[in-house]
Amino acid sequence: MPVTAEAVKTVRQITGAGFIECKAALEEAKGDVDAAVQDLREKGIAKGKALSDKRSTGGLDQGLVEIYSHPGGRVGVIVEINCATDFVARTPDFKDLARNLAMQIAAMDPEFVGHGDVPANFAGSLKDAALLEQAYVRDSSKTVKDLIAETIGKLGENIRVRRFVRYVLAN
Repeated sequence: MPVTAEAVKTVRQITGAGFIECKAALEEAKGDVDAAVQDLREKGIAKGKALSDKRSTGGLDQGLVEIYSHPGGRVGVIVEINCATDFVARTPDFKDLARNLAMQIAAMDPEFVGHGDVPANFAGSLKDAALLEQAYVRDSSKTVKDLIAETIGKLGENIRVRRFVRYVLAN
């Protein structure tokens, strides 16, 4: 099946990848938009993980604090997400990530950010207690860590969740 400009545009809108990457993924997937999107997401995750591993958490002194109040006002979340530049912190992708992480925290009530925050005597499940290990509520086929890695791959800059607080209205 030939690759059309409309198909490339659709894949770009869904993934945020570059024109050449989208066209190559569509050619490899024989024009199947869904397969091309899946392939680019997997490559994005791999690219994001490689960038995250390559770059230390030093220099991540920019970012934003997202404040989320769940409908009904009984649950609220404050989450701090860091990146290296204020330019990236102002992008819609970074803001969307912050919003999605705040909603994840409101819905799933994690206790810790990741492995490094879990005390040695913790006996529970890391998949439930650590935010980065939880299945992403909007797409259970990936973890929160995968979601962050996708955004890292898209933006080309390391990102970390520094801390969060979840408030619940007492009865």
